[in-house]
This record gives sequence, structure tokens and C-alpha cells, in this order.
Amino acid sequence: MVFKDLPRDALIRPLTRNEVVGLLLRLTIFGAATYYSIKWVVDAMDPTSARKKQAMKRAEQMMKRIGVEGVKLTEYEMNIASHLVDPLSMKVTWRDIAGLDEVIDELQNTVILPFQKRHLLAGSKLFQPPKGVLLFGPPGCGKTMIAKATAKASGCKFINLQASTLTDMWYGESQKLTAAVFSLADKIQPCIIFIDEIESFLRNRSSLDHEATAMMKAQFMSLWDGLDTSSTTQVMVMGATNRPQDMDPAILRRMPATFHIGLPSTRQRHEILKLILAGENLSNAINMKEIADKTGGYSGSDLKELCRDAAIYRVRDYVRKEQMRSIALQLDDGLEEERPVDEERLRPITQLDLLFGLDKMNESKKATTLMLPSVAEVPLD
Repeated sequence: MVFKDLPRDALIRPLTRNEVVGLLLRLTIFGAATYYSIKWVVDAMDPTSARKKQAMKRAEQMMKRIGVEGVKLTEYEMNIASHLVDPLSMKVTWRDIAGLDEVIDELQNTVILPFQKRHLLAGSKLFQPPKGVLLFGPPGCGKTMIAKATAKASGCKFINLQASTLTDMWYGESQKLTAAVFSLADKIQPCIIFIDEIESFLRNRSSLDHEATAMMKAQFMSLWDGLDTSSTTQVMVMGATNRPQDMDPAILRRMPATFHIGLPSTRQRHEILKLILAGENLSNAINMKEIADKTGGYSGSDLKELCRDAAIYRVRDYVRKEQMRSIALQLDDGLEEERPVDEERLRPITQLDLLFGLDKMNESKKATTLMLPSVAEVPLD
């Protein structure tokens, strides 16, 4: 096509310099037009193109916000960087976690200390954080909160990785995204790669797995093993699960530090209740020990929901009284005045409110137990 505009005798005689330059220019223009045409067609066919562009914008903003500058990232690393969590946005600290003092102390000694005091033994291959940490236990017991508090206390960058982040409609793209996870973590280290519900992503491998899924799992584990090639690498994978039995044994081997976050005991429930109700307007007759004794098998999130219900009961009482007052004024042909609602006009939370909330939670748990009897786990207090 590019030869038709040349003189007929140019095909048999040597080309002049101007003709060669013109030919190269035409080939360049034709190649560029072909490339961008194909790229436009591929982008038009890719339904995730707009999402990827938005992810790149978020990644650029996040990298600036967390103070990472002068680091060149590939397109795939930018996609993963969009899942970075700003340390300043992490409001969870150890003070927000009650009843898990032993777990927190162990995490500080085995995980956080090697991150913070790495300079003391810079040449040691042993004084480094574990390359894998697993938090396992029933739902609602604080595994995700512990992960966030660990990242904040250690001062690490935090990648909140989800299985959907590594899935792509194009063959081979998932493997590139998987590689980008570890290459990005290495560039911005110290870094924690957190995977919530890790069993849904790295479950037991079987012959029924899709080829792309099997390759992604294999590459993830291979790159994970590569973290120990350098004694200065400060990258750790932290996972949370309530079904450790579904995880691949090869993954469990790569997580030498495991922490069981179980249902709280009576003492722990008492501490959790005090933390949840701290700062609330409480009646002097509140007996938290009684509530702690009656909530066997409750998780931390269950206790928070119980207290939330109790706090709402006083608002309901206030609304009912205002409705009765409005009706009385209408019967007396009076004009109702709208008064601003403030904390002082609301009665404090009482023991009866907490007991009402407990009854509601018990009914909900009974209904859940009838549908899913295997989810109930009652600790020995």
C-alpha cells in the first residue's frame, strides 16, 4: 500500500535519500495509526476500561497522600496501588480493641517489633517480620480491626487486597496483576498486604479449578516465597478467615504466625462492654457484669449491636412522649412549639434498655441458629 505512490522505476532502481525518508515517514504514520486504532478497538471492547482509568487516578492521588514520590509504577502496579489505604484514615488503634491483650502483646513482639527496630540488626536474616500472619476465628471478633491497628502501629503501607482485584476478563492479565501486588509492595516497603476472607481467594486447590485461577494461585505462592530472597525485604501478607479448614495447606505453611481470635470470655465481654459504652450517658444503676454473664457466645460485633439497640430505646421513648404531648396540645387547642432535641432532654441508658436489647439479640440468634446450626460457637467461660 505504501509503495503505490512511488515512481514506477523506483522499484528497480536504488531509492534516493528523500524517497527513503518519505518511505520511513509513511511507515511510521501507518504503524502509529494502526496501533492506536487497534488500541481504541480493544478499549472499546473492554468493559473495565473506565474502571481502570479511575483506579489509576485514585492510585496517583493515594501515592501522593501517603508520601511515596519518585517511584515509577507500571499500569498494573497503579491498579493495585488504588487499593492502598491512607494511614491517616486508619482511626483504629490498640485502645479501640478490648479483651485481646495477650494477642496484642504477641503481635507487637513478633510482627511490629521487627518492623520498627529493624535498624538494630540490619544485617540479620532472622530479625525480620514473618512473611505471613493468619488471623482466624468466628465472625465479628475483631480480626479486621486487629489488622488495621497492626498496620497503623507498625507504620507500614497497607494494601487492602481483594480477590476481585486480581480477576480480569483477558487471559494472562490476572497473572500480571498478581505479580504487580508483590512488585508494588517491594517498591513501597515496609508494606502489609491484607486479604480479608482469604479462604475465598486461596482455598484448597483441586482439579476442578479453572486454569486461570490455578495459575494465579500458583504464581501468588511462588512470588510470596520470593519475599525471602533479600534479608532487607519488609513485606508481609496478613490474612483473616473464619474457615481455616478451607485454606490450601501450602498457604498455611507460608503463614507461620497464626493467631486465634475466638469468641470473648465473660471477662473479655465485660471489658468490651466498658469500651463500647465509654462516653455514653449511662444510668448509675448499670450493671455491665450482669450483661456480660448473660451474653455467652456473643462476639464483639454482637455486643456493639446490643448496645446500639439499647441506645435507640431511649430515643424511641422520647419520640413517644413527644407524640403524646402533641396529641394533648391538639386536644387542648393549643399550639405546639417545636423544641430542639438535645442530649440533656434524653434520659440516660438504663439496665432495662440493655436487657431489652439482649432479648432482641437472643431472638435473632435463635432464628439464625435454626437456619445455620453450625455457626453457633459458645466458649467455655
